Amino acid sequence: MKKIGVILSGCGVFDGSEIHEAVLTLLYLDRAGAQASCFAPDKAQMHVVNHLTQRPAENESRNVLVESARIARGEIKPLSELNLDELDAVIFPGGFGAAKNLCTFAVDGAGCTIDGEVARMVRDAVAKNKVVGAICIAPVVVAKALEESGKQPQLTIGTDRETSNALATMKAKPVLRQVTEIAVDETNKIVTTPAYMLATRISEVSEGIEKLVEQVMKMA
Repeated sequence: MKKIGVILSGCGVFDGSEIHEAVLTLLYLDRAGAQASCFAPDKAQMHVVNHLTQRPAENESRNVLVESARIARGEIKPLSELNLDELDAVIFPGGFGAAKNLCTFAVDGAGCTIDGEVARMVRDAVAKNKVVGAICIAPVVVAKALEESGKQPQLTIGTDRETSNALATMKAKPVLRQVTEIAVDETNKIVTTPAYMLATRISEVSEGIEKLVEQVMKMA
């Protein structure tokens, strides 16, 4: 049985993991016969967003690991406890949490900083030939982690020119794919799909993530 780590960044599209993307990832991993283990950084979120008004909540703070546990039904560990030697691959669902809590791309663009544990894990995964999957905006996390590595990963990010340019600035290669498609970087063993960077319906997201999981399992 292949063992896949799923890296969450909170709970909710505007300040954490995109719930559809995270749940679909876990669903397709289960259907593929994989053993999925969830991890998240144990730290405060950048901020809390009221998902009804889509505005930041005043004087409210939440923990990334605690919020991610909502999606994982409590079965989750701090990212600091992730052991790559026990995993065949890792997958990052999208959501603004990837660009706010795993790195600061949402506010700082290509000049963002990245969580130290996340950066080390991504670099180590590539160095150890582990497969890395990244969904929606999460490829920016991979790009930032590998920025100074000389790897030049090929990544999806949708069709927005500004975001694509930011990826290129971080020394990655933006790859155009439709919402139901994936991009496969065979050299670095990275699989990506646009998901809600392009999707208008959950069914479109589902198709792309199913293909991503199938490819990750094939390469792992």
